[in-house]
Amino acid sequence: MKNRALFPAVLVANRGEIACRVIRTLRALGIRSVAVYSDADAGARHVLEADQAVRIGPAAASLSYLNSDAIIAACRATGAEAVHPGYGFLSENQAFARALEDAGIVFIGPRVHALNVMGDKIRSKNHVSGFDVPVVPGIAESGLSDEDLIEAAGEVGYPLLIKPSAGGGGKGMHAVERAEDLAESLKTARRVAASAFGDDTLFLERLIRTPRHIEVQVLADSYGNVIHLGERECSLQRRHQKVIEEAPSALLDEATRARIGEAACNAARSVDYVGAGTVEFLVSDDAPDEFFFMEMNTRLQVEHPVTEMVTGVDLVEWQVRIAAGEKLTLAQSDVVLTGHAVEARVYAEDAEAGFLPSAGTVVDLSEPHGEGIRVDSALLPGLEISPTYDPMLSKVIAWAPSRSEALDRLDQALAQTRVAGLRTNVEYLRLLINDDDVRAGRLDTTMIERKLPTLAFRTASDAEIAAAAVVLAGLSTGADPASPWHSRDGWRIGGVHAATPVQLQIGNTSPRTVFMTRDGARSVITIDDNPHQVDWLPAAEGRGTGRAVVDGVTLDTRFAPNGSTLWLTDTGWSQPVRMLSREEVLQTQLASIARTEGAADPEVRSPMPGTVITVNVADGDSVEEGQVLASVEAMKMEHQLTATVAGTVAITLSPGDLVTANQVVARIHPLPSGEPEDPAAETVPTEQEESPS
Repeated sequence: MKNRALFPAVLVANRGEIACRVIRTLRALGIRSVAVYSDADAGARHVLEADQAVRIGPAAASLSYLNSDAIIAACRATGAEAVHPGYGFLSENQAFARALEDAGIVFIGPRVHALNVMGDKIRSKNHVSGFDVPVVPGIAESGLSDEDLIEAAGEVGYPLLIKPSAGGGGKGMHAVERAEDLAESLKTARRVAASAFGDDTLFLERLIRTPRHIEVQVLADSYGNVIHLGERECSLQRRHQKVIEEAPSALLDEATRARIGEAACNAARSVDYVGAGTVEFLVSDDAPDEFFFMEMNTRLQVEHPVTEMVTGVDLVEWQVRIAAGEKLTLAQSDVVLTGHAVEARVYAEDAEAGFLPSAGTVVDLSEPHGEGIRVDSALLPGLEISPTYDPMLSKVIAWAPSRSEALDRLDQALAQTRVAGLRTNVEYLRLLINDDDVRAGRLDTTMIERKLPTLAFRTASDAEIAAAAVVLAGLSTGADPASPWHSRDGWRIGGVHAATPVQLQIGNTSPRTVFMTRDGARSVITIDDNPHQVDWLPAAEGRGTGRAVVDGVTLDTRFAPNGSTLWLTDTGWSQPVRMLSREEVLQTQLASIARTEGAADPEVRSPMPGTVITVNVADGDSVEEGQVLASVEAMKMEHQLTATVAGTVAITLSPGDLVTANQVVARIHPLPSGEPEDPAAETVPTEQEESPS
C-alpha cells in the first residue's frame, strides 16, 4: 500500500544496476518509479522495471544522463516530486541540486552547502580538521604554484602523494619517492587534472605505506541526528578503483571502530549533513589504531550493500524517508553488526588483456541465488552492452556468520555467474578472493598490482576446443552441430573422404589449427595429433547449444553462439572462439610472408570497441615506431594506438568513428631494410646520428 507520508513518484536519474536497485526499494515503499534513458538504453533493465520511463537524449552522457534540464523536464512531465541520483553522473553536482531546488523538486541527497564543502578535497580536509577529525600530514591550500609545492614538500616529507583537488576515483594521483622527481611529476599531474576535471589545483599529502582504505557509512536527518553504521574495508583496489569490498573490516577492534565512527559523524555534523554519506579514511596496516580523513562522498556508495547485509538497514529507504522530512528512528545503540558481507564488482572488461573494456550482446546469462546471496544487476539476456558508459554490470554480494564463510559463499556465487557474449572479470575476481593474503585479511591498496602478474588465467582445454569446432562448423552452414549433412569435416556416405583443416581464434591467443573428420554420427576433432570424439546431448532451456560429450566425458561448459563467435562459459570463466574464414586465413598467411620472421605486425588494431577520440596523423604520413596514431575511448578508458614499425601509414579514421575490437584501424608500409626514413637525408651519418637517441 502506498506510503502517503512519502513522495507519490520519484525519478531515478541514473542507469544500470544502481537504477534497478533504487527502483526495487521504491516499489517496496509503494512509490511510483520513473526511469530515464538514453537512446543506447531503450531496452535496458531499469527501463523495463520502472513504472514509467522517459527518453532524455542520445547515447552521449553529456546529452542525456548529465543533462539536468532534460531530467527536470522529465520530472514535470511525470509528476515526480523528487529525484534520486544514484552515484556518478549528477549525484554530487551542486548546480543540479540547486536547479532542482529552484524547480521545487526534492533532491534525495545532502544540501548544497555539504556538496560545496565536501566536493573539494582541499576545502574538505581543511574544514574537518577543525572538528576533531584527524587528517594526513600535508599541505592543502588553493592557488599553490609548482614552486610553492616544491618548497613545502620537504616539510611534508617523502614519500609523498600529489592529488588533484577536484579529482575522484584516484585519477591524477602521483606517488613521488624522491625530491628530484617532484618537479616533473607536478607538471604531469597538473596536465592530467586540467584535462580530466577542468581544474589543475593540486595538493600534497604524506604517502602512507601499506595503506588500507576504510570508509564509514553515516546517516543524518534534518533534525541534527547523526549515526554511523560501521565501516567497510575497501583496500582491494586496482588503479585506485575498488574491486572487492567487505564489512566489517578485519583490521579494526571495537575501540577503534567506535573512534573512527565518531570521527565520521563529526565530519558529517561539520557541514550539517543530511541523508546517507560515506567518510573515507586511510589506515596504516602497521598502526591500525591510527586513521586519517581522505574525503567524504556525499552520495550512496557502490559498495553500500555490504553495510545493508550486516546491519539489516535499507539505506535507500532511509535516503527517501529523510528527504521526505522524516526523523531517524535509529539510535547509535540500535546499530548492530551481524556476521560478515563481501561484495565483488562484475565489470565488462578483459582482465587477461590488461583489463581492456569489453562490449557485446548478452547471449547466455545465469546469475547466482541462494542463502546469503544478493545480486544487484542490470543484466538481461539479449541486452547489448555498449562501450559508451561505465563498465560495471552487476555486483555479487555474499553474507555469512564469519568472514571465511562469506568468502566461500562469494566464490561459489561467482562460480555460478555466467555471462556469455562479452568478456567479464569474474574469473579474475575468483582468483583474487582465493589468494592466501586475501583469505588471511592481509590487505592494502597496492596488493592487486603486486599480485596481478602471478595470476594464472584459465585457457580452453582441448576437449572444449574440440566441441567448439563442431559447433562452429554447424554455425557456418546453419546446421545442427550434431548433423553430418551440412558439416565441413569431409564426411561422405561410405566413410571419410579427407580430414578438413580449420583455424580457430581462441580468446587472445594466436590462431590454432584443428582437423575435422567424421566417424558415423560422431565428429572427430584432431588437435596436435590427438583425436577427440565429440557427441552432443539435447539442448535444455537456457543451455545454449546443448552439452558436449567429448571422449565419453560430459562437459559442464556451455556453448553459446553470438553471430560467428561461440562463447564458452564455465564456473565464472568465459572465452570466445571463432572460426577464421578462408579470407582471414589467407590474409594472415600473406601478412606473415610480407614481414621478416620476428618483425612486428604492420597492421594496427584496436584492442577494444570504442569511439575514436583523436587522430594524430594523416593518411600517407611517415611515422616512427611507437608514434601515437590515434586514441580510442571506451567505458571511461582511453587507449592510444601506436605504430608498430616505422614507415608510411595508411589510415582513414576520423574523430567520432566507432571501431570494434580487433578491427584494423591502420596499416604501416614498412621502410625497406636499410632505407633512411628521410630520402633527402645525407647518406653519410653525422656524429649525432651515430650516437644513441
